[in-house]
Amino acid sequence: MRQVQGLAGARVPESEKITINLGHVDLGYVDLLVAEGVYANRSDFIRTAIRNQIGRHADITKQSVERRSVELGLCRIGRTELEAARAEGRMLDISVLGLATIGADVTPELARETIGTLTVLGSLQATPAVRAALADRLR
Repeated sequence: MRQVQGLAGARVPESEKITINLGHVDLGYVDLLVAEGVYANRSDFIRTAIRNQIGRHADITKQSVERRSVELGLCRIGRTELEAARAEGRMLDISVLGLATIGADVTPELARETIGTLTVLGSLQATPAVRAALADRLR
């Protein structure tokens, strides 16, 4: 299994913006709880609700993470690692739950020659050219 690494000196965003649709009544309840001071804002409510649901289903997620052999957290895929895989004639099958970053110095050709599959449950940061090169391998 590959090691999960931090990005030396690079700033990694703490969160990713998503858009959700809520019914008017549900949104009203959220706003009521914010107005009553139970939550600081709508985002705080939504983050808390999501964490509660993840915790509620912890047994399922734990089993799934183990079964899928995914790396948790931040996974950096760099040019050096991919060049080593290419030199050994290996294709990498990478699965990440969290944030996967492919280095800006990774060319689309190198990515295609060395990454067999890339499964990201969370966010992927890569150049548009590398994303396009791996489009048929993203799961």
